[in-house]
Amino acid sequence: MPGTKKLVIVESPAKAKTIAQYLGDGYEVLASVGHIRDLIEPKNLPAELKRGSLGKFSIDVENGFAPYYVVSDQKKKTVAELKRALKGADELYLATDEDREGEAIAWHLLDELKPKVPVKRMVFHEITKEAIQRAQENTRDIDTALVDAQETRRILDRLYGYEVSPVLWRKIGPGLSAGRVQSAATRLVVDRERERLAFVPAGYWDLSTQLTTSADSTQFEARLAKLGGSRVATGRDFDDKGQLKVQTSGRADAVALDEKAATALADALRDASVSVVVTSVDSKPYTRRPAAPFSTSTLQQEAARKLRFSARQTMSVAQGLYENGYITYMRTDSLNLSQQAIAAARAQASSLYGAESVSDKPRVYASKSKNAQEAHEAIRPAGDTFRTPGQLEGVLRGNDWKLYDLIWKRTIASQMADAKGSTASVVITAGPVLGDSVAEFAASGTVITFRGFLQAYEESRDEDRNDVAEPKEAKLPPLTAGQKLEIVDVEAKGHETSAPPRYTEASLVKTLEELGIGRPSTYASIISTIIDRGYVTPRGTALVPNWIAFSVVRLLEDYFTDLVQYDFTAG
Repeated sequence: MPGTKKLVIVESPAKAKTIAQYLGDGYEVLASVGHIRDLIEPKNLPAELKRGSLGKFSIDVENGFAPYYVVSDQKKKTVAELKRALKGADELYLATDEDREGEAIAWHLLDELKPKVPVKRMVFHEITKEAIQRAQENTRDIDTALVDAQETRRILDRLYGYEVSPVLWRKIGPGLSAGRVQSAATRLVVDRERERLAFVPAGYWDLSTQLTTSADSTQFEARLAKLGGSRVATGRDFDDKGQLKVQTSGRADAVALDEKAATALADALRDASVSVVVTSVDSKPYTRRPAAPFSTSTLQQEAARKLRFSARQTMSVAQGLYENGYITYMRTDSLNLSQQAIAAARAQASSLYGAESVSDKPRVYASKSKNAQEAHEAIRPAGDTFRTPGQLEGVLRGNDWKLYDLIWKRTIASQMADAKGSTASVVITAGPVLGDSVAEFAASGTVITFRGFLQAYEESRDEDRNDVAEPKEAKLPPLTAGQKLEIVDVEAKGHETSAPPRYTEASLVKTLEELGIGRPSTYASIISTIIDRGYVTPRGTALVPNWIAFSVVRLLEDYFTDLVQYDFTAG
């Protein structure tokens, strides 16, 4: 209707500026700049309330844990401006983010502004013209279940922090804090350091050989796998006390070589009279699937590995990309893509890499997160058609462009075909040597014949002592069972088992998600908190706990055992 005005409230000024471009005349878009209300500090309660059941936490612990909210001094001006704007409006649209925090902000705005005009809750996962128009046409009421979930966590955090933190001040030192999620995260880092301190390294030796066929000068490497019928131990066969792992039979199923045995075997194999024969050749198809589109946690992990971003830096850059209309909402544990997004990704992959590079059917991914909420989409480029990183080179710069490029590649690859090839595995025997022993060597080579999604993107991996790495591309010469080989070189190498690696931001985020501790939206702030409090110091990419972290965790374990159990914090 002519002459009417609709007030739209969002969280941030940047988001308000972008949305205003798409709404046009008749709309005024203002920002609350985050939460306008929070629990009051107990010391600031009215005098008559300080003596009652509200006094300790600003939560009425004797009457349903009712919280006492106030508009902070910093937000009084913002609230006054919103109330003035509301007086001239015919409708109010609450367009805060569609997650617990966003829903809580909308509820607080409704409760504080007390509008006398119709109120509509408008939600969207991306800030594009089409998405805003769809959101206008599909408004809803405030989701009280989400509001209750946020409020419950806020109350629990206040109870936990205000009860436990003063104990830390008295027993350890001033300025320390405890929190429902931060204490669990600190304990994870401390527990890993305890494992490292208790770790006893084990030494072991192995052999590698360079082999060739008489008909082909191509050399390939083979590693000692068995000696005299017994499997030769590798690092994964030792426990953290430096001992060979014992099987259910009560015996170790591998034998460890020492320097003397390995050197003697290497010398024996250098004898030209030793028979070296291919025992078996096995070839299997190789298939590798693309990774799912990004959730908040996997974006933080991959940006840490590939771009060396901290979790906080990743979320800051992603926030800017979202608010300026380049990517979808960045706080999500969903791996879903809309039908439009799937179509856009498949079309772009086909255009750039060929029709054969796209999977036969649209790929659908399910979240593995314990507390996944599938309402949102995964993080992807915004729009019903995607802008390529090349198209944005003159628009986005520095870290903005790098993160967009990462998100774009991951999204496109998620709808592409599997990489395919073949892996050849060869067993070679040499001997007899050192009496009647036969040495058995193993070699493998993977040849990728169809790169599929690898043309666009390849996921990085965290350090893992016992993980089996993806096969590297390596071609073995044509070999057949019974074929004789020649040893070109043999080398005995000594090794030492390694301690469990310290957490990095990427691996800590992954573990928090696997254990169901916290929410994707909180990981960055939790890691920042334990660093800022002095519990943890980054050293390179590793997170190293300080002595104060050991003291805090020990005190919590001894006197607040339930509060630092990982399942207490989960969810």
